[in-house]
Amino acid sequence: MDARLNLFGNRAAATFLKHINTAGKVVSDSTLPATTQELVKLRASQINGCGFCTDMHTKEATHAGETSVRLNLVAAWREATVFTDAERAALELTEQGTRIADAAGGVTDEAWANAAKHYDEDQLAALVSLIALINAYNRLNVIVQQPAGEYRVGQFG
Repeated sequence: MDARLNLFGNRAAATFLKHINTAGKVVSDSTLPATTQELVKLRASQINGCGFCTDMHTKEATHAGETSVRLNLVAAWREATVFTDAERAALELTEQGTRIADAAGGVTDEAWANAAKHYDEDQLAALVSLIALINAYNRLNVIVQQPAGEYRVGQFG
């Protein structure tokens, strides 16, 4: 299976990816916990049906020490007892921020207030930016049908 477009071999796509990767560094360098960042990327990727990003972030999280139990339960986080209240708030914000078209009101005040109980303003800014960023990556990969399964930990630096 080949992607419809080589995002890394096309000059315009590669330039775009370079810029959003630079924006992503702001998030990865933030005080938003790295574990939370991986859970958010994985959950948004699951919702969006992005196999490439689901593969990548599952492998990166495992490499960083995340357990298979937690990774296997991300899609069912509401019923799982293995996530902290802060992680649950981030996952709720991720779901609502990813499914904007499914909810007439977008992100609810309740979801926002719950996240604000657990994260300071800089962490909230990083969380919102991360949700927007992973959704952009998901859409790129889904549109071009980027194949999944071959990602290697650290492949992109």
